[in-house]
Amino acid sequence: MKTIDSKTVQEKLANGEELNLIDVREVEEVQEGKIPGAVNIPLGLIEFRENELDQNKEYIMVCRSGGRSGQATQFLQTKGYDVTNMEGGMLSWEGPVEK
Repeated sequence: MKTIDSKTVQEKLANGEELNLIDVREVEEVQEGKIPGAVNIPLGLIEFRENELDQNKEYIMVCRSGGRSGQATQFLQTKGYDVTNMEGGMLSWEGPVEK
């Protein structure tokens, strides 16, 4: 499983890179703040909403600590998606958040 740390994600966004971020936390958790531009697809809905994802794009999966996003990353990899897990999740995120 590919991984990336939150600091690298923050640097890429600061440099103007367009990243496809999927936040797999529950809706209530995301309402407390998410990485700007991240799309919320709760882990329990990934299999039902995977048709919203493009297999020609790279995705970075995010959750609270990296566990649920790791599960989502592994699931989507088996389906042929190019996915990377953000280690440490939002607990390690020091960049801006939007509510």
